[in-house]
Amino acid sequence: MTPAFDGERFRALARSLTLGRECVVTELTSSTNDDALAAARSGAPHGTLFVTDEQQRGRGRRGNTWHAPPGEALLVSVLLRPELPPERASSLALVAGLAVRAAVADALAAAGVAMTVRVKWPNDVVVEKRKVAGILVESQMLGEKLGAAVVGIGLNTGRLELPPEVAARATSLAALGASVTREALLYAVLSELEVRLARLEGHASPLSTLVTELSEHDALTGERVTVGELEGTASGIDERGNLRLLDAATGRTHTVTSGHVMVKGWG
Repeated sequence: MTPAFDGERFRALARSLTLGRECVVTELTSSTNDDALAAARSGAPHGTLFVTDEQQRGRGRRGNTWHAPPGEALLVSVLLRPELPPERASSLALVAGLAVRAAVADALAAAGVAMTVRVKWPNDVVVEKRKVAGILVESQMLGEKLGAAVVGIGLNTGRLELPPEVAARATSLAALGASVTREALLYAVLSELEVRLARLEGHASPLSTLVTELSEHDALTGERVTVGELEGTASGIDERGNLRLLDAATGRTHTVTSGHVMVKGWG
């Protein structure tokens, strides 16, 4: 049986971090994002963290359900109060994606697993085209300002028990041959996230300092994709976090701000 998440062990690892300085650990909750959003409304500070072993109603974008056996995934939401205009909140999913990607890549490298880890716009992390993590960002407004943003992360770490239609598209660290404790993995994710948040807050253009990293690790560039009624070749992510989509028939490049991406040839 997978050990429960050890809050004390994580706190000992994360003493140098701002994120996670306040950490709430549960064995079971409805949704860590819901917990964090409620805490935000009650005035909880920046960096407050919610971690659970099991979610009853974990969710992803577009109302999708996040499947995770108890203890077999890192299920966490972090409450942020960033110095960002509201229109930049959507870029937090990509920033968090880069942080998770880096932590997963390090875990695989430490295990001697030579596989490519990429960010799939707008909110997934994939290993060899199979999803290992998903991110859900939900915001709260304070008048016309961004009062808080909650970044929810579901990262598969252990064995998977997925419906057949999902199993072909998903993987986990254990399935890939990497063994890492969830406490150490969370510390790595938050360390990477802190660095990138500082860059995001310090520049006028939402992702200007992270464009190079996004371009290097973009899973979609060159792939044939469909987003809603649009179909074409993904041609990168712009400085506002939008997907660029080249329509071969017209030669026009569309700017896609949101939507579900279907990739030709992927599971």
